[in-house]
Amino acid sequence: MNKADCIFCKIIAGVIPSTKIYENDKVLGFKDLSPHAAKHLLFIHKRHTTNVNQLTETDPQQLTDLFRAMREYTKDSKMDQEGFRIVTNEGSFGGQTVFHTHFHLLGGEPLGRFGK
Repeated sequence: MNKADCIFCKIIAGVIPSTKIYENDKVLGFKDLSPHAAKHLLFIHKRHTTNVNQLTETDPQQLTDLFRAMREYTKDSKMDQEGFRIVTNEGSFGGQTVFHTHFHLLGGEPLGRFGK
């Protein structure tokens, strides 16, 4: 998928609306449209990469930008007091459906065991 067809790039550009919960000059956080927890948020870097492997190979600073943003959000929102989960998916077997590197931040309730 090229950047012009990427749904998350369109959200960054304001072409597709989202419920923003965090934004700085590098990172955008917004509510997931199909939540799997009481709080299910997505954090994306404003520079397009396809997946976490590509991101770490071509622009590893993005990883730091994203995790700093999630740290700031979880502290400010007090999610850090009860706990949360961060997940990323890569490839079809990993469950990736949007091919713009993104992290799911889940919390707001007790989360079950992860995986099978």
